Amino acid sequence: MNWVILIVAGLFEIGWAVGLKYTEGFTRPWPTAGTVFAMIVSLGLLGVAMKSLPVGTAYAIWVGVGTVGTAVLGIALLGEAANLLRLLSLGLIVTGIVGLKLATPA
Repeated sequence: MNWVILIVAGLFEIGWAVGLKYTEGFTRPWPTAGTVFAMIVSLGLLGVAMKSLPVGTAYAIWVGVGTVGTAVLGIALLGEAANLLRLLSLGLIVTGIVGLKLATPA
């Protein structure tokens, strides 16, 4: 169950990372509120997951999910570059996330 919590924490990390773009320097109240909410939920869930998962693995997966998801949404929503090297690099991060999961006892 802690793996599911960790992935959900990573999804909320994506929410706050992308949300930062829409706050326009924390000058827009609703995007700012949503971003701060996502930050709190993300960190809270990460803390819960770390109760039984190794800290290095949990943190790396949390950051990896956030990194890949934020980059994908940057491409899809914000028109960021989607060149071959960038996509291959994201694939390597996903491979690392899967490797850490497989290498960590349940």
